[in-house]
Amino acid sequence: MSNAATYLLRLPHSMKKAVDEIAKQDGTSVNQFIATAVAEKISAMNTAEFFAERRERADMGAFMQILTRQGGKPPCQGDEL
Repeated sequence: MSNAATYLLRLPHSMKKAVDEIAKQDGTSVNQFIATAVAEKISAMNTAEFFAERRERADMGAFMQILTRQGGKPPCQGDEL
């Protein structure tokens, strides 16, 4: 990380102990473990925001029309419900 910032982080002792153990089991440093955890959280929040924006643009009428339309062919053998 050549373009890294420093941030002092305070953790409860129990959480620090758990992070130490997990990072050791994973073969990474505590710093790398925490950086990865933060990256995962950012990704999850960005994904949730993306789908919230998509949901706002949804056309429920078109969705229901597609969902309830009749199929043109019967299911292939083995695909039946």
